[in-house]
Amino acid sequence: MKILETKQAVREHCSTLRKAGQSIALVPTMGFLHEGHLSLVREAARRCDVVVVSIFVNPTQFGPNEDLDSYPRDTERDLELLAREGVSGVFMPSVDEMYGATGDTFVEVPELSSILQGALRPDHFRGVSTVVSKLFNIVQPDVAVFGEKDYQQLAIIRQMVRDLDMPLAIVGHPTVREADGLAMSSRNVRLSEQQRAEAAALSQSMTAAETIASEGTQIVELKRVITEVIEENAPNGKIESVEIRDALTLAPLDGALDRPAVILLAVRFGAVLLIDQRVIDVTNQLG
Repeated sequence: MKILETKQAVREHCSTLRKAGQSIALVPTMGFLHEGHLSLVREAARRCDVVVVSIFVNPTQFGPNEDLDSYPRDTERDLELLAREGVSGVFMPSVDEMYGATGDTFVEVPELSSILQGALRPDHFRGVSTVVSKLFNIVQPDVAVFGEKDYQQLAIIRQMVRDLDMPLAIVGHPTVREADGLAMSSRNVRLSEQQRAEAAALSQSMTAAETIASEGTQIVELKRVITEVIEENAPNGKIESVEIRDALTLAPLDGALDRPAVILLAVRFGAVLLIDQRVIDVTNQLG
């Protein structure tokens, strides 16, 4: 496994792979890897001959009061895990290497980036779109794999790839969860013991909503159930948003649930913002 710290090193490495007739899958990460990340690596390996992983804590997607400096890092462990998975190369650029001293160009998907998490975190998705587009240009992968936990991010990247005619396939991979249902996240380690126990309420609330959704329940009722479950089981959590949107377009839904929808949650525990999602499809039950 090669450690690649410059864009030129990545380009040379990937060029050699392509000349050998090998397809390349990219898994972008910010490091501090867990089983969720490794499941993305395995999905990437299933789809392509070789896998390249990037580890880069991207400053342009953090707001001025967010957790850039405290974002967890453990590079040595990350590299050990990736070596066990048989990764071909790991791109680990510095901020200066990625952006340079004069970088002043951004990529943005305005409509999708301004709603939901984008409304709570201005410019966050502009930073995501920009760094992901740069990674695509540097690595030039055939496939890139992203987790469905960051559902809005995945939708934005798919839109960006379609709109800019980027020649690669975007693959979404199901959320990997802890035994109690909490979505795996690098931020989970920053939760206190009490917060960590309460955080399972996010998954529990979506299960409760999914249970009643098959009855053709109104959207407003689903939101009420989700909110009640979280408030009752996570008193230290502050709900920032409970959204139920069209699973494909992220358009708002109202009235009865009659199409595939995605539940999107954002709940803050102290300084830690947790997000989660679940797609529910009641069309089969409703005939």
